[in-house]
Amino acid sequence: MSAGAHGGHASGSTAVEAGPAPGGAPGGTPATAAPVLEVSGLAKRFDMTQALDDVSLALHPGEIHALVGENGAGKSTLIKILTGVEHCDAGEVRVEGRVVHLANAQEAQAHGLAAIYQEPLVFPDLDVAENIFITHRDQATFVNWPRMYEEAEDLLASLGVRLDVRAPARGLTLAAQQAVEIAKAISLEVKVLIMDEPTASLSDHEVRQLFRVARQLRDRGVAVLFITHRLEEVFEIADRITVLRDGQHISTRPAAEVTRDLLIRDMVGREVDQFYGNRGAGSTRAIGQRVCRVRGLAREGVFSGMDFDLHEGEVLGFAGLVGSRRTDVALALFGIQPADRGRIEIDGREVRITSPRAAQQLGVAYMTEDRRKLGLAMPLSIAANVTLPVLRRYLTRLGLIHRPREEAAAEGFRQRLDIKAPSAMHLVEKLSGGNQQKVMFGKWLNTRPRIFLLDEPTRGIDVGAKAEVHAMVRELAEEGMAILCISSDLPEVLAMSDRILVMREGRQMGILGRDEATQEAVMSLATGEGGATAEAGAAEGKTP
Repeated sequence: MSAGAHGGHASGSTAVEAGPAPGGAPGGTPATAAPVLEVSGLAKRFDMTQALDDVSLALHPGEIHALVGENGAGKSTLIKILTGVEHCDAGEVRVEGRVVHLANAQEAQAHGLAAIYQEPLVFPDLDVAENIFITHRDQATFVNWPRMYEEAEDLLASLGVRLDVRAPARGLTLAAQQAVEIAKAISLEVKVLIMDEPTASLSDHEVRQLFRVARQLRDRGVAVLFITHRLEEVFEIADRITVLRDGQHISTRPAAEVTRDLLIRDMVGREVDQFYGNRGAGSTRAIGQRVCRVRGLAREGVFSGMDFDLHEGEVLGFAGLVGSRRTDVALALFGIQPADRGRIEIDGREVRITSPRAAQQLGVAYMTEDRRKLGLAMPLSIAANVTLPVLRRYLTRLGLIHRPREEAAAEGFRQRLDIKAPSAMHLVEKLSGGNQQKVMFGKWLNTRPRIFLLDEPTRGIDVGAKAEVHAMVRELAEEGMAILCISSDLPEVLAMSDRILVMREGRQMGILGRDEATQEAVMSLATGEGGATAEAGAAEGKTP
């Protein structure tokens, strides 16, 4: 491994004659520059699924090009083809006008194509500099260590990032790991950098830093392909926007010519009316009796002073900034990390929730924010996942799983939740993110809960799937379920909640009723500017 030369401009990139000003608002398109990357007529099929069907796309040097679409639209397949992970069945890829055949990731990198992902691929036991130059290992027999460290510092400095290049990568934050991945790409004289859901696990501050780096790369002549489900990010960062739907190219337009409604219509193929399913003024659904009463709930060093009630048919939103400890309260209510102090009552009776099993027996279910790592057994079928929390229900007298009964139950949820799969025996890892989310809903609904704790129920899914999740939550509330919903999407929590509890740094700042809950009011409490203004009567269980 040797520290290679690095440059600010992608090798062979064409100067941009007309485009966005450095750091300026997106919307310009470098139409006069020859494309650095073109794909035409791409097709890819997996068994019975046509993942891509005659897709064409052109990326110009010096542009940030957003690629959007519902889960299952073909974005991931296109990325895999561009990075040499998958091979297309038809069509061609051209880099700077030349047809290339990308047999593997190394060939893609050799042509100047690189990608960073939501979870960066760093080697934790190597230092930062070694991670940056790991792909240069075949260029020399010996490592020039002083030069490598010097060039690593220069690369990071060019991105406005300060890291100890001699420190192991193990302790880096997610944002720092992404910076290392970007520096690695620059060291390879990247022409096209693909950013696949890079902001999904970042704080607002880290997102701002990433956007600054993306704009720097654009201004150096790199073409950035930016994939995200967050539409507000698309309009903030993109110069042009391409939409895929069902494996087909739907549209490519300058960002300045695209509205949110038009983008959603292109993505889902229909109007998404009442996107958040607002149950605000005019709702005829009545809130029922109190199901859960929480007083003085605390966990040492994590959160304290939690006081709230939860009623039948109510959606109680939990809002707050990153680090507000909303998830920790849900983990305590489900017994994963039990509280140290305080009182929990269900149906007027004090209970102790010391484990998830105890919570389930009390009719409490918890849907985690991380479906891939904690929520689902990805290699197993829909049926196996849906029945897992209540597996005893599907055992024979000999302790074996009664497959027909298991499959029939899961099939019922597949149809009820409109999970797009050929059968309940379909593997979960083969589903789109939105359908995986529905499987997780089915898994916990199968426990027949009265209290449902939802932690970021729409994270990482597309707008169409979000609308379906919102409708599902409304339906469950209409059926009388008590729902506690944690969401970092402020418009979502405002629209879906009957009341909103706001947290800051482990403390309850207030509870806002439907009529007083505005974006300004929530943010005032979340930032500590509003003081403790819990609605009158909340502690006594006043029905909103």
